[in-house]
Formats: sequence, C-alpha cells, structure tokens
Amino acid sequence: MPVRPEDRVPEPPPEGAVQPPSGHLPEPGPPTEEAAPGPDAATGPAAREDEYAEALNDVEDRWRRALADLDNLRKRHVRELERERSAERARTAAAFLPVIDNLELALSHAGADPGAIVEGVRAVRDQAVNILEGLGYPRHAETGVSFDPARHEVVGVVQDPDAEPNTVVQVLRPGYGEGERQLRPAAVTVAKRE
Repeated sequence: MPVRPEDRVPEPPPEGAVQPPSGHLPEPGPPTEEAAPGPDAATGPAAREDEYAEALNDVEDRWRRALADLDNLRKRHVRELERERSAERARTAAAFLPVIDNLELALSHAGADPGAIVEGVRAVRDQAVNILEGLGYPRHAETGVSFDPARHEVVGVVQDPDAEPNTVVQVLRPGYGEGERQLRPAAVTVAKRE
C-alpha cells in the first residue's frame, strides 16, 4: 500500500542545521482580498513611499551632520597644529636666549684681554652646540672618519699620504643632525686615492 504524503514522518535535520520556527505557518497560496490591502490602507504603496522618503531624509540629515562634524574637526586640527607650532618655536627661541645673553656679555668686555674674549666666545659656541644637540641635532665635525655621502658634502679632494683614501681630512663647516633630521651635512675635504 502506498504511503500518503501527510502520513510520511520527516527525517531529522542534520546536526547544526538551522531549524525553521516552530508553530503554524500559513500555507502559501493565492492572496485573498483580506491579505492584499489596497493602496488606501496603512501598509499600501503610499505608506511605503512615505517611509522611504522619511528614511532617505534621515540618512541625508545624518550625512550632512557627519560632513559638518568632519569640517569642524579639520578646522580644530588646523588651530591645534598652529598652536603647537607656535609653542615649539617659543621653546626653541627661549633655549637660545642664554646664548644671546652671553654674546652680549662678551661684547661688553670687548676692550678687555683678547684671550679672555676668545675663551668666552668659545664657551658661548659650546653652549649653542649643546642646545642644538638637546633639540635633536648633534654636531658632526670629525676628521679621520670614512666619507659618508649622507653626512658629508665634499668641497675638496686632497692628496694626503698619512690618510687612508676616501677619509675626511678636514672639516670646513660642521654638520648638524642625523638621517632624516639633518639640518645640513658637514662640508669636508677628502683624501683621494693615489
């Protein structure tokens, strides 16, 4: 005797499978007049268009607010960046005030012993070099080191039998800084190969 579809026992779903909701679900079929409301009903096409227009207005409003917030953030960032630049310039200038004070003191003693003035100017120079080093720009005026195109600028080549070829023989102008934080390279003369 054949088994009717309504008498058939369904097989259990595989483990981990998503289960359909329990309870009675309406059978699919042609819509009835009650199930298909007309355009005048609250859930008709006119109501849907109103919902879409309201949702679109809401999204547009949020978009405009986000643009305004972004513009305000950009303006605030520009102001804060300028404030930080001003503060950094002021800190750097303040670091050099003692150097200026000491130079003025040396000039006020210009009629004194020339040897003392030279020593005073040397001390002021050392003070300025220390300030630059504290700002992250150490001085480079070494001789006898290998030529490094990243740190040295060759302004002359000399023959020096006591120096290894391609080494710095004389520093004409010291360099300050290292790598990407270099203010300027050292101007040097280099020993050449014979």
